[in-house]
Amino acid sequence: MFITKKHLSRRTFLRGAGVVVGLPLLDAMVPSMTALAQTAAAPKPRLGFLYLPHGAIMEQWTPSAVGTNFELTPILKPLEPFKSQLTIVSGLENKPAIAPPVHALNPGTWLSCVTPRATQEPFGGVTVDQIAAAHIGQDTPLPSLEVATEGRGGGGACDRNYGCSYGATISFRTPTTPLPMESDPRKLFERLFGQGDTPQERKAISRQYSSILDLVTREAADLQKTLDAADRARMGDYLESVREIERRVEKMEAQDLSSLDLPDVPVGATFDQRLNLMFDMLALAYEANLTRVFSFMMAGEGSNVTYNHIGVSDAFHPLSHHQNDIARKQRLVRIQTYHSQAFAKFLARLKAMPDGDGSMLDHSLFLYGSNMSNSNAHDEFPLPTLLVGGANGRVKGGQHLKYEDRTPLANLLLTVLDRAGVPEKVIGNSSGVFSEV
Repeated sequence: MFITKKHLSRRTFLRGAGVVVGLPLLDAMVPSMTALAQTAAAPKPRLGFLYLPHGAIMEQWTPSAVGTNFELTPILKPLEPFKSQLTIVSGLENKPAIAPPVHALNPGTWLSCVTPRATQEPFGGVTVDQIAAAHIGQDTPLPSLEVATEGRGGGGACDRNYGCSYGATISFRTPTTPLPMESDPRKLFERLFGQGDTPQERKAISRQYSSILDLVTREAADLQKTLDAADRARMGDYLESVREIERRVEKMEAQDLSSLDLPDVPVGATFDQRLNLMFDMLALAYEANLTRVFSFMMAGEGSNVTYNHIGVSDAFHPLSHHQNDIARKQRLVRIQTYHSQAFAKFLARLKAMPDGDGSMLDHSLFLYGSNMSNSNAHDEFPLPTLLVGGANGRVKGGQHLKYEDRTPLANLLLTVLDRAGVPEKVIGNSSGVFSEV
């Protein structure tokens, strides 16, 4: 029997008139009669780090039972469909982050577990997302993505002793290089699917054409002629998803807001739209193999966003100082549950996304949590923290692990790198890897 199936490189892109469009993993990228694990299309680990400001109402986050026989609490109930790949980790503290300017330090110290120097210039620690990107992200167009829903938080993101370097990002490429978090959906879209040396060039290209996909129509049609029915359908669905993202971004920008002093979320684009749009673009970036590592600030530190779409008119940060008022705490739980729901929608999309011999979720691992515990007290113990994803079979899942009080968060960060195959011996104040995860 002769096998004549054409083999495509996993790094195949559609190119045309200044744009590049990545492709999802297609059957044609796997050589015939070859085990997937022996090819360049073998699943590579993908990592995501999702940061929540203002901690959590811990009695509504932490399950009462430890081990595998636990019930999900109200805040985490939206993650029920992914329980078999969910690991809740309790008892953690990030001691190096503990200092008076809480909001000014919490984001930038979450993924490094390094105490920054008291100086206006940044000097902290390299974050685990960037350590991972250096090892597993170098053969993708974007070694890492840093995104957010808000361009800035509220009060407290800067401090007279530590400056403004740690309050608006969770990612440091070097101890002195904080990475900006992209909060503009248009700019993120152009970064993923446009081409040009500067944002101005990418905008000029986008103004000349109604859709970047129009520029690669001929090449896409030629490629589809060589694919089987399953790959043609998969590629068609993927390109249609790109068009849908374009449509939504264009709709958000339809109003002329040039004369206004814009808030963090532009008029005509609700926080809910922005959050879900960012998640959709991150899913596309994974599917097209544009990146394997992302960090995402799901709300700004000290955020004053209101959540009217879920019936909470209070600004997020002021509400987080709930003074133990039951009604205020209930509204805060509603916000924290909403964040879990948005994350769950993203996970569901990845679970339904084919990726080699499994789903994209099977081959990914996400850290989801905060660098604060009780927002009213501004304390750092116990931190609300969980992992979700299959990690290529390297995470057990379906567990609530309770470690000794004040165990370093850095141990979990080191464990995440270990499960992704990143050879790192120490992160911040880590003392070892969690074998139970």
